[in-house]
Amino acid sequence: MTRSLLHTLAQLFDATSQSLARHPRRIMGGLGVLLLGTGVTAFGIAPLAPDAADLPVRQIVEALDAPTRLDIDSLVADAPAAPLVLYRSETTRRDDTAQSLLQRLGVVDTQAQTFLRNDTMARQLLGRAGRLVSVEASDQQTLLRLTARWLAADERSFTRLVIEKNAQGALSSRLEQGALTASARLASGVIRSSLFAATDEAGIPDPVAIQLAEMFSSDIDFRRDLRQGDRFSVVYESLEADGESMRTGRVLSAEFVNDGKKREAVWFEEPGHKGGYYGFDGTSSRRYYLASPLEFSRVSSGYGMRFHPITGNRKAHMGVDYAAPTGTPVRTIGDGVVEFAGDQRGYGNVIYIRHRNNQMTVYAHLSRIGVRKGQRVSQGEFIGNVGSTGASTGPHLHLEFRDNGVHVDPLLIARQSESIPVPPALRQRFDAVAQLQRKQLEAAASLQQASAQ
Repeated sequence: MTRSLLHTLAQLFDATSQSLARHPRRIMGGLGVLLLGTGVTAFGIAPLAPDAADLPVRQIVEALDAPTRLDIDSLVADAPAAPLVLYRSETTRRDDTAQSLLQRLGVVDTQAQTFLRNDTMARQLLGRAGRLVSVEASDQQTLLRLTARWLAADERSFTRLVIEKNAQGALSSRLEQGALTASARLASGVIRSSLFAATDEAGIPDPVAIQLAEMFSSDIDFRRDLRQGDRFSVVYESLEADGESMRTGRVLSAEFVNDGKKREAVWFEEPGHKGGYYGFDGTSSRRYYLASPLEFSRVSSGYGMRFHPITGNRKAHMGVDYAAPTGTPVRTIGDGVVEFAGDQRGYGNVIYIRHRNNQMTVYAHLSRIGVRKGQRVSQGEFIGNVGSTGASTGPHLHLEFRDNGVHVDPLLIARQSESIPVPPALRQRFDAVAQLQRKQLEAAASLQQASAQ
């Protein structure tokens, strides 16, 4: 369509609009007659419009002003550079020097090395293994701040060493004391060969594995009763300093399925009452006697007839021998009073502890005695160390149990001793704790199922 035709149509449209405004009825009537008479013509003209695909296409290219490489470099050069701070953490080693420790932390700073060697507080970091150290360093690898943490002697708090550089570039140090905070950790595992192999695979610390064995030792012999496919879930405390785990605490609850039979335990303690492990039904898991005087060891010689290792004769063995390295801590298996502590013929260093109902336990061949006659001891309390004194062929602990003077197999005592239920006055509080711990155990078990899938 040409420009002249478009101009003519525009003029016609303007004239029509003006006439319509002056004579609307006359114009609309004439327009209706015109359309009725020329309808075919209108339909015949419509297909003559040009196809959009056939219209010409033009490409317009226009140059824009863009910054040159020189401009970009100048912009970057003019921008203020943000200081770069590098963070790194390490654990101290016993043979660390100031130079070796800082080198592992990525710090190359002679001023910092000299400070660590000469400052009284900073020197506490050297020559001691296992202390957590974190540093902040500049992009020039100079020390900005160093923080180290370690457990206090009571293991209930921690010490924090802080070394930092001030605005003038001088280093200073200070010691701070902090309280450990407890958080719950969840874990679970499956027995394939042994308990410790399973806990290692699940990333569970050894102290937790030992507690786990202790909790169920009255019902499960972890040397002989474990089956491949047995499984366990555990909730335990992690004691932390500034978010870093310093050590493990108490096992709060656990579940162990051995040979298809489920056993459960939850820790419950109230002010004024001695804490202990209970089943979720409120029955105490703690029996009057522990199953073993050692945290975890193997029975090298059981109760009954055997060939004596020294005389070679067949003779009744009136106790149980636990193989363990010299120095292994020994604890009493029940509450009582020390009746004798000293050297006695073939027993070597030996301790006699009298319990209720005229029952007595004997701990022989000790390398060291840690209690005295007349001392009152509680179940699980340290009393001495494994040794090889007296008539002994190697380091081990010999344990005897006497009931009114008659020898009894110590391995049967723990299972036969009674348990005590939660006091009725504390039952409501116990149920609330047990309900929370059951939910956490279920969450721990789901972790194992998710990892298996």
